[in-house]
Amino acid sequence: MRRYFVLAWLPFFVLLFACENQNKSQNDDAVQITEEDARLAAFFETSFADELSLSPEWQTELGLYDNNDKWDEVTPEAERIEYELAVRDLKNLADFNTEALSPPYQVSYKIFEYRANQRIKKYEWRDYGYAATQFGGVHTGIPSFLINNHTIGTLKNAQDYVARLEGAGRRMDQSGERMRFRAEKGFVPPAFVFPQMIEAAGNVISGYPFDSEAPDTPIYADLKSKLAEAEIGEQDKEEILAAARDALTDIVKPAYQRFIGFMTELSATTSDNHGVWSLDETGGYYQSLLEYYTTTDLNADQIHDLGLREVARIHGEMETIKTQVGFEGSLQEFFGFMRNDAQFYYPNTDEGRAAYLEEAAAIVERMDARLDDIFAVKPKAGLVVRRVEPFRERAGGKAFYMRSAPDGSRPGVFYANLMDMTQMPKYQMEALVYHEGIPGHHMQIAIANELEDMPRFRRYTGYTAYIEGWGLYTEYLPKEMGFYQDPYSDFGRLAMELWRACRLVVDTGLHHKRWTKEEATAYLFKNTPNPEDDVVKAIERYLVFPGQATAYKIGMLKILELRDQAQQNLGDAFDIREFHDVILRSGSVPLPLLEDLVNGYIAERQQAP
Repeated sequence: MRRYFVLAWLPFFVLLFACENQNKSQNDDAVQITEEDARLAAFFETSFADELSLSPEWQTELGLYDNNDKWDEVTPEAERIEYELAVRDLKNLADFNTEALSPPYQVSYKIFEYRANQRIKKYEWRDYGYAATQFGGVHTGIPSFLINNHTIGTLKNAQDYVARLEGAGRRMDQSGERMRFRAEKGFVPPAFVFPQMIEAAGNVISGYPFDSEAPDTPIYADLKSKLAEAEIGEQDKEEILAAARDALTDIVKPAYQRFIGFMTELSATTSDNHGVWSLDETGGYYQSLLEYYTTTDLNADQIHDLGLREVARIHGEMETIKTQVGFEGSLQEFFGFMRNDAQFYYPNTDEGRAAYLEEAAAIVERMDARLDDIFAVKPKAGLVVRRVEPFRERAGGKAFYMRSAPDGSRPGVFYANLMDMTQMPKYQMEALVYHEGIPGHHMQIAIANELEDMPRFRRYTGYTAYIEGWGLYTEYLPKEMGFYQDPYSDFGRLAMELWRACRLVVDTGLHHKRWTKEEATAYLFKNTPNPEDDVVKAIERYLVFPGQATAYKIGMLKILELRDQAQQNLGDAFDIREFHDVILRSGSVPLPLLEDLVNGYIAERQQAP
């Protein structure tokens, strides 16, 4: 069960609402909870608990450890049960009187209804798409989950870790069966995916205890490290490690070898050049993905044309910076200069990687000191900067964020992929850190985690257009705060926005207009300053992850549009801190609902004395 872990909350004008306010005087400004609110809240909790019960992995991520020794079921039966829950929930939701709900619960009602319909529609396309790719799947999911989510503070936690190792073979075989079923229907990833998946899987079963002379394999190293810090008896630690070694060699390794064999078999049945139009020539599957990721009804042609307009606009702003730094030549020649000049890159050495991480942490610190200027609420959870672990860096993206634990036991993590420093230019670092860290994903998600007076289904689910739209918006926001003083760094900001604009063109080009991989690669290389390897990797991402890349720019443009709307309507009464409260405390919502919330804020603000 793939999840987005973000929270939604209330619009600014009802921020004071909380359950404990129900007994306050009617003269209080806080919104009062109604009897129907309480009934709906109980329904939300029951529904969420039923959904959560299907995913032990999700439970662990939320700090719930009753099923900490189990993996999710990845079977047609599990998919059917989840679908039937959504159908049941939608039917039961109709029993509530929306007119008797307070404004906050009316919002939650609409989001619940939207999400249930989304789950039902997703089930219709359940056999489409790819069960594993170079960017994720059971082969990297198992070690990544254990390393990043399975904490060990007690002997029971340690025993559960081993139990999960012992269950890893079944987990992998279930995923393999789903992949085999889809392959029989023709849903096989492009050929370039398989060498990367096979290499990543091989990395997991390389090292000790598979090779007595080698360094520890990633899972075993993680377990040893966590045990060393746990308050567990030495005899128990030794028994846990011995059991883990047995599980790794007797269960995990054979399961990975079966996976590698199956991937090798599948790799001979596919080619490189196909978007999802080749899986469904009606276009219905791709349109469903666009609607899912963008939360809009924009079609592929509209998104493609929007991308072309945005690319042209950003190119114009880049021309201004090119002139500012005194570069003589075309914009494409300037792109080549930015790709190739050594001044823009750290050395491809351990010292260069350490310098990158140090500067990224410094950028976080400088931004943190300025947050009060534009935000009324800030996250309590800390943020750390880390390098992507070697076992998954070749197949991983340039950077990503891992959410903090709701109970505060884990900080948020900004991961930078430093395998090849020529792919991580200095001039893009500021924008990258803002997007993944603060005021981007960490700020939004950690604040969401820390607002507890909320239905759990809103706290821990979300929408890509909102999440990534906020991340891209927060690349731009520091420009208004006086950051990006170096023109090359400002060019890096534009380069990253351009990258997302080009995604609108390329994603729809591949999956709707039937571009080849080579055509898409040529477009991206011509129109961006990114290195060639970066471009190739991006096209490979869009081919296996259709539709998702369009959400970033569409979400950003909607937030900017709503901010402009609020400024125009409120004039001197507009307060950027209040606007950001609306966005953050409203949390991850579909874009049409976000528009409703901002309109509500504007109306309330206009009526204020």
